Parts: sequence; structure tokens; C-alpha cells
Amino acid sequence: MENLLKGKIALVTGGTKGIGKAIADKLARDGAQVVVTARTKPDEEIAHYFIAGDLTKPQTAQFIAEEILEKFGKVDIVINNAGANTSPGGGYSTLSDEDWSNEIELNLMSAVRVNKALIPSLISQNEGVIINISTGAAVQPLWKMTMSYSASKAALNAYTKALASELGSQGVRVNAVSPGMVKTPLMESFIADIAEKGGISFDAAFKSIKNEIGDLPLSRMGEPEEVASLVSFLVSPEAKYITGANYRIDGGAMAIL
Repeated sequence: MENLLKGKIALVTGGTKGIGKAIADKLARDGAQVVVTARTKPDEEIAHYFIAGDLTKPQTAQFIAEEILEKFGKVDIVINNAGANTSPGGGYSTLSDEDWSNEIELNLMSAVRVNKALIPSLISQNEGVIINISTGAAVQPLWKMTMSYSASKAALNAYTKALASELGSQGVRVNAVSPGMVKTPLMESFIADIAEKGGISFDAAFKSIKNEIGDLPLSRMGEPEEVASLVSFLVSPEAKYITGANYRIDGGAMAIL
């Protein structure tokens, strides 16, 4: 895959840590010029072009798009990775209107707005790839932990399929990637919070989540780099006949095809 993306401009939102950073680094190794966004610039050095922006604010996507097009003249690959489960667990009664709104803004509307701002550029080239990073929880929601998050990502999945249908004839491919439990700072913090609230160990909390899921044949969390490898393939010319798909990368967590 080395240099397979040479000459391509790629945007990775939420690209400074976790899965987003792994994707950004992988696309750069494949030859792409990578742009990453986050709300604030991290203290450590970033190897990619950085744009600060809070994508829960409606105007941010347009600002980011304008800077990319001014700086690089085009964009070829859009990875909508920004997202998180920010709401409290406990089920419907613990979730406020604000919790629901926050999840939808971060996990759905951030991608919708970024895509809307950059799709005209992709169409003008008659070529481009959009990957929306979703989650296995969108099709296997855990009411105690992910109700509003799962709902927002399920909406992202439906949007992905619809967008792929709309843009396919114009040369733009759109797919979703749905990680399961991946070893990121956010996931580890999520598990640690469950452990603290339950008065149990981290390993016991991880096991409790596995039990809620029902099964995890590979018996471990995934690595961010494993997700990045899948994304790298999907944005490459090797995947040029793939669009409108949702690829789960979850260690076999769901007992369905």
C-alpha cells in the first residue's frame, strides 16, 4: 500500500489521538498529505497539518473546508472520525434533552456538515472517498451504557447509505467503518468509569461489557492501527467498487453476519 495514496489530500477529523491518529498516520505512510482537526491542539508535536475547530458548532465545518481548499486546492479523502459517547449511563431516565442533542451534534451532524462543505469539491473532480466512523453499538445498543450514542450512530449509518446512493454516479464513494471495543484513551476511560462506579477492577468492568455484548471470540480489545488498516484499504484504489457498505471490525462481537 506504500505510496498508493501519493498526491491525495486527506482530512481526518478528531485526528490527534486514538483511532483518528492511527488513521492519519497510516494514510500519511500510504503517501497522502493529511490534515487533522481537533477542538484544541495537543501539547505533543503533530506530524500532520492541523486545524483547530469544534465540530459541534455549525460554522466550524465550513471554516475547515475553506482552509483546506485554500491551502491544498482540493480534497480527495474525508474521514469523519470525530465522535464519542458523552452521555451518562443508566438508561432513558438519566438522559436529558441536552444529552440527546449533544450526541446528535457530535456523532451525526459533525459528519453531515463536514461532508456538505467538501462534497462539491469531490464532485468537481468526479472522484473521492468519504468514510464515516460509526460503531458496533449502533446495531447492538447497550441501554445501560450507550442508548443516545447508539441512536446517533445508527442515524449516521442510515445517512451513510443514503449519501452513497446519491453520490455514486458522481464518482464519490461513501462507506462506514464500525469498530467494536478498541484500546483508545476514550475506551479505557469509559471502562475505568464503569469500574469506579461499580467498585470493581478494570478487568472486571471489561468482562462485564463483554458479557453485555454476549460474546467476543478474539477475547481482546482491538488496536487503533487495526482499524486504520481497514480504512486505508477502503480509501485506496483497491476498493474502488465498494460503496454504501458498513464494515464492522469488532473481534467477532456480534453473532450475526
